[in-house]
Amino acid sequence: MKTVSVIGDGGAPEGSLLYETAREVGRLVAERGYVLITGGLFGVMEGASRGAKEKGGLTVGILPHYENLSNPYVDIKIPSGMGHARNVIVVSSASKIVVAVGGNYGTLSEIAHALKLGKKVVGFRTWEIEGIENYENSKDFVAYLSSLL
Repeated sequence: MKTVSVIGDGGAPEGSLLYETAREVGRLVAERGYVLITGGLFGVMEGASRGAKEKGGLTVGILPHYENLSNPYVDIKIPSGMGHARNVIVVSSASKIVVAVGGNYGTLSEIAHALKLGKKVVGFRTWEIEGIENYENSKDFVAYLSSLL
């Protein structure tokens, strides 16, 4: 099973550039036959999951709590009870590619773990860190990601 993890700004509102870019990423992931892995909550995680569902994809949410509370586009909910420690599971579940869309310190930790694990990290308006392909233009970002999947 091929998987892609999408990480990023959990507070990005529906309709925002970050949310809509994540939604486009989710569509692309599903179109290419990958399973989408996220932290299962809202913002970028919801946008990516929504996009994947729009294209008939399978979505998995590694949840930080023990409850099944997630965004409505998560098919498989894994309640970890691990809080932010679940970030390691989110990125280690990616076959090869982790996609970062915006983000704060939780995303920063996920990027660090992904790079440490040897995953390719592709970002849109995320942390400027050596080892990340980071884009400011969403069309260029999606085009580059498309060439990788």
